[in-house]
Amino acid sequence: MIEFRTLSDGNLALQLSPLIRAAWHTMEYAAKHKGIDLTATKAFQRKFVHWAVEHVDWPGYGAEEVFSVSKVVNEYEFPPIQIVHFLLLRRKLGRHYKGKFLLTRKGQDLLVAPGALFGELIPFFLLNVDHVSYGRLEERPFGTWDVWLNVINVELEQGLTEKQIYGLFYGEGPDWDNAGWRDLAAFSSHVLKPLEWAGLVSAHEVEGGSRRDWVCFKTVLWREALQLDTDEMVKAKTRH
Repeated sequence: MIEFRTLSDGNLALQLSPLIRAAWHTMEYAAKHKGIDLTATKAFQRKFVHWAVEHVDWPGYGAEEVFSVSKVVNEYEFPPIQIVHFLLLRRKLGRHYKGKFLLTRKGQDLLVAPGALFGELIPFFLLNVDHVSYGRLEERPFGTWDVWLNVINVELEQGLTEKQIYGLFYGEGPDWDNAGWRDLAAFSSHVLKPLEWAGLVSAHEVEGGSRRDWVCFKTVLWREALQLDTDEMVKAKTRH
């Protein structure tokens, strides 16, 4: 069973969530500028996308990385803001009207309530969004969030690499430098990246390492926000 606890608006752990930071910045911008201009295909216009690249502070998508590829960035080329746009519409925090993205009354209310904003966006993002839709691979890992979260809850107390976390569920064979890299990549993009973007897991590159040298840890937000069946096992493991 997965339950998300209600977080107070003053909970400092909310700052650990890239998704909540990006959503808040987007909503604040829309409120301050009386909406965000849309393209003919109803994407955010480049002016806002460029502003977002410089302000949302999304892991792996800093301004230097994004603009090194191209000086002109569209919404579909910046997945963080594309995801936020989708979520705000689906959760009815924003709407399209006369060529602009505008906050709804619900969105205006949640702009000043980050704890409630987390509860509105993060459970839906993790459990209901098809994470393959914005990834580079079409493969999906076999499993459920109930299993993934409860096992990770126990095993990630001291930190593990992506490969080690994958091995908890599927065995030790696949690696980034053999034919199993696609399986590892699918698991990372479908499970680990959403957890990192939600702010529940942090990923740290090993100094001098390569793509395979990333170590993941549970964040304070994981402990504050999630209530899982294996919580008692974590407490027992910590005592020992």
